[in-house]
Amino acid sequence: MPRKIRQLIAELEAAGFVRVDGGKGSHRKFRHTRFAGAVILSGQDGHDAQHYQEKQIRHAIRETNR
Repeated sequence: MPRKIRQLIAELEAAGFVRVDGGKGSHRKFRHTRFAGAVILSGQDGHDAQHYQEKQIRHAIRETNR
């Protein structure tokens, strides 16, 4: 069963990502001092996360732990 968008957001915030201004509609933008660029996450909190979104979050968190 896929995780929810709210769970991905919680993982990002636990890893030190901060939500910044930007994004339209249901898109949210997160930045981290040790991650080049930003992570844009779309979807409402209760929606199921897509596989590519879960992969994107794993990659971003892994890059900040290097």
